Amino acid sequence: MASLVSQLVLPANNGYRVWEDPSFFKWRKRDAHVSLHCHDTIEGSLRYWYERSKVDVLVSNSAVWDDDAVSGAIDCAAFWVKGLPFVKSLSGYWKFLLALNPAHVPLSFYDSAFQDSDWATLPVPSNWQMHGFDRPIYTNILYPFPLNPPSVPEDNPTGCYRTYFCLPKEWEGRRIFLHFEAVDSAFHAWINGVPVGYSQDSRLPAEFEITDSCHPCGSEKENVLAVQVFRWSDGSYLEDQDHWWLSGIHRDVLLLAKPKVFIADYFFISNLGQNFSYADLEVEVKIDNSWERSEEGILANFTVEAGLYDNGNWCGSDEDVGLLSSHVAHLELSPSSGVTLGFRGYLLVGKLQMPKLWSAEQPNLYTLVVTLKDASGHVVDCESCQVGIRHISKAPKQLLVNGHPVIIRGVNRHEHHPRLGKTNLEPCMVKDLVLMKQNNINSVRNSHYPQHPRWYELCDLFGMYMIDEANIETHGFDLARHVKHPTQEQIWISSMMDRVVGMVERDKNHSCIISWSLGNESSYGPNHSALAGWIRGKDPSRLLHYEGGGSRTPSTDIVCPMYMRIWDMVKIANDPTETRPLVLCEYSHAMGNSNGNINEYWEAIDSTFGLQGGFIWDWVDQGLLKDAADGSKHWAYGGDFGDSPNDLNFCLNGLTWPDRTPHPALHEVKYVYQPIKISFREGKIKITNTYFYETTRALEFNWAVHGDGCELGSGILSLPSIEPQSSYEIMWTAGPWYSLWDSSDAAEAFLTVTVKLLESTRWVESGHVISCTQVQLPAKREFVPHVLKTNGGSIHGEIIGDIITISGQNNWEMKFNIKTGALESWKIEGVPVMSSGIFPCFWRAPTDNDKGGGATSYFSKWKAAHLDNLFFLNESCSIENMTDHLVKIVVVSLGIPKAEEKSCTEANKPEVLFKVNMTYSIHGSGDVIMECNVEPNSDLPPLPRVGIELHLNKSLNRIKWYGRGPFECYPDRKAAAHVGVYEQNVSDMHVPYIVPGECSGRADVRWVTFQNKVGTGIYASMYDGSPPMQMNASYYTIAELDRATHNEELVKGDDIEVHLDHKHMGLGGDDSWSPCVHDKYLVPALPYSFSVRFCPITGVTCAHDIYKI
Repeated sequence: MASLVSQLVLPANNGYRVWEDPSFFKWRKRDAHVSLHCHDTIEGSLRYWYERSKVDVLVSNSAVWDDDAVSGAIDCAAFWVKGLPFVKSLSGYWKFLLALNPAHVPLSFYDSAFQDSDWATLPVPSNWQMHGFDRPIYTNILYPFPLNPPSVPEDNPTGCYRTYFCLPKEWEGRRIFLHFEAVDSAFHAWINGVPVGYSQDSRLPAEFEITDSCHPCGSEKENVLAVQVFRWSDGSYLEDQDHWWLSGIHRDVLLLAKPKVFIADYFFISNLGQNFSYADLEVEVKIDNSWERSEEGILANFTVEAGLYDNGNWCGSDEDVGLLSSHVAHLELSPSSGVTLGFRGYLLVGKLQMPKLWSAEQPNLYTLVVTLKDASGHVVDCESCQVGIRHISKAPKQLLVNGHPVIIRGVNRHEHHPRLGKTNLEPCMVKDLVLMKQNNINSVRNSHYPQHPRWYELCDLFGMYMIDEANIETHGFDLARHVKHPTQEQIWISSMMDRVVGMVERDKNHSCIISWSLGNESSYGPNHSALAGWIRGKDPSRLLHYEGGGSRTPSTDIVCPMYMRIWDMVKIANDPTETRPLVLCEYSHAMGNSNGNINEYWEAIDSTFGLQGGFIWDWVDQGLLKDAADGSKHWAYGGDFGDSPNDLNFCLNGLTWPDRTPHPALHEVKYVYQPIKISFREGKIKITNTYFYETTRALEFNWAVHGDGCELGSGILSLPSIEPQSSYEIMWTAGPWYSLWDSSDAAEAFLTVTVKLLESTRWVESGHVISCTQVQLPAKREFVPHVLKTNGGSIHGEIIGDIITISGQNNWEMKFNIKTGALESWKIEGVPVMSSGIFPCFWRAPTDNDKGGGATSYFSKWKAAHLDNLFFLNESCSIENMTDHLVKIVVVSLGIPKAEEKSCTEANKPEVLFKVNMTYSIHGSGDVIMECNVEPNSDLPPLPRVGIELHLNKSLNRIKWYGRGPFECYPDRKAAAHVGVYEQNVSDMHVPYIVPGECSGRADVRWVTFQNKVGTGIYASMYDGSPPMQMNASYYTIAELDRATHNEELVKGDDIEVHLDHKHMGLGGDDSWSPCVHDKYLVPALPYSFSVRFCPITGVTCAHDIYKI
């Protein structure tokens, strides 16, 4: 029978294509189970976890993102099996050949005698596209092949792998298993020419018994492992996730050696008693005795038991730690074992008094060791894992962890390495967790598939709530009318169920998992009901999540919408008929310069019962490292590899670049996620501890007060310990800062409270800032608009032709062109500082969010209105006043579409989009007050910006400003950016988003200086009641930022382009495919008036003093 099945399954010319049959997705594959370690002693298992637990922030420093990662992946594979005498990694360099399709695979390539000497080599684990074979493909929704299930293209690249291994003498008499952690997308395997199995599911293990196919243990005769991997299979229809399509053996390949009777699987369950004072422990154990005795004979010849060991007792211990002494609970066979409904195995029970509970805040772990002993009491087999004791439950509109409604401060995370693709490195996974924890992220959604087994162990250790998601997404079916979603088709149910079962069975003992997910964007149908029913029956200790079908189906315990608007979230939370909590499975789409409005989301979440957080989309820009023709490397996205179809840069949605350098938006995320909240209302400073388990005893509170940007004083804020979910209030007049504020003559003052860790943790060194909040203190007097107090000095002016030259006694000179209305040059101490004038500006290089929405996008409307191509026609330029101390010039210009510039005549008047009146008052002191009045055409769409553009000499590359910073910020993403005085170089201001666009802005700028290395330059500030400005400065023009499709394509201009905006539209970020900047951050086409003060400065000039004059 087996021979007959193998003839049907294996590639042949019989016409049957197993890779196109949804009902056949595995052959000879063992049942899914937890990761097995094949220990031979209890102490050996404890030693293994002791070593595996020695991971902290220092490990993240060795993360690599370039070519060194290739060898690093092989090193990690070896490291992960270190200390396991009966586990062998086969990872390394294998022989490899890529065939055009299955029909072109070399005949009998799997035979031991086949000659592979002329084949290439390929590292395993890897994706073959990352090593020059085939090409990566990026799509979001659309399948990269015709939608014709279950058929896949004839052009189906097929990877042929061969490697060699010998079995150690010490493994003699044991059963041998071949374990693939994950292969994309389907594969056959042979040992010494004998077929041993077939499997689909690109993100879960496949394990086959190969005992009878191998040469004897200790033999010098090498075994040949051959693997045939299909790029496309019917399983690909269930794997339409928004990420790169990459193929191959991308996780580790292992050999496991087990005794003839062995522990095959186990499930740890803890039930907390009253007040969590004790925990009833259960372990369901499955024994494989298929080679030996009957089921009834196991208990007569073997003993199954388990022990629990406290990892906390290992902390700070040296290598000689007595691991066995950490034993805290013993579990023995229950008298009722074997009669548990739906469970065929052995039930061990025990009790633990005063358990240390696991949570993301306090990730206390124990090591569970399950042993199988023979009649003499000798250990025959031993398995172990780390477990946490915690209770996940529901209450009306709440998800509870240990009885507390924890807040999900989460991100979605794809497995992504810019050099390796889907292959994982330990230091890189640690880097992700370190960065997440340091930025107050406490939850991760595995989008959209089960991830590397080590990822779960690390999340247990570091403390991270997790949604574990099945490898099911069929998003592309939404675009088709001729076929039904697989979730509605009976033929797909077994494959879908296999994926869900495989996930749960592999990952069931991980404490970090608080919810299972049925997959992503796969519509909704009866198959989902079946999946949900199985999970609820198997594991009622966790919640169930599924967004498809509207996020409120019976198959989810959480209302889990994606990209829902704030008002709709609040409406659901306030709906008394909806008793489930709402957690956004995706929100705040981080595509390029984005994540605007996130503070508004968290104002709603923090104040609305029933809203319990969400997962930002997503963690990392999925750019791949690509070699350029000149040998340089850059981040590539969809289409850069000649892949078609593709979805361009829609894979670039991360809070970090591919090498995990944080985007500026991560500052905002850290702020809205911070656990210590500080507010100032009704004369009180309120400090709230939003932790659910931690007090503030391990925190240090620091304060600093600044007036007009200058520090007035600082110190440590002495506070009593604040209990979890509690607050402490201080009258602001009773604080240590009050006397400093009271004696200051500053026009505005800000109090900043910084909260630091007193001790190091696994994820950060001591002194790390976990929370930082700035509040504005009351004004001591009514605000008086800045008005120039002195005209100082005399002016010399002359007019020659169209040029008026104005100069001052303190060595400055400027030239106006009366014909064009342009300030053509400005020299200070003989240094040219400005050229090409000061012009109105209403355009910005579009961001990804600006482009989202097709014809309804902001970008499309701006283009249709010609805002991207304006020409300013000088209607008039007149000298209103010219004395020895003051020259006043009034310029009136008309903004018209550039296409109409040449045809503009009295008879053929162009369409006027803007009328701008700019008045320059030039004082003897060198001060220039520019008053700008803007009258837009009322038919225009909301504007990108309303402001001025000027071009400065490249030498003025030192920028200092008083405003928000130090990092990039915008009107709808500035809560984390504190008001202060900051200094940077122009080159450092640029934010290198992979796809260029508007960037580098700084919000709420009161004044700014641009100086060269000796201090000569220009000062600019808000003036006469105008609000603070949005400022940016760049070597790249707007046009250049709009032109380039990759950051490395940008070409620097001949000068520094500076923008000082009276109004600047927000970034948006609720999503990136619709115009969704919130109304209060739009810039409607209305009349605007504002003033800017300019003046020359030198190396001895103090900008703060100018601001006060």
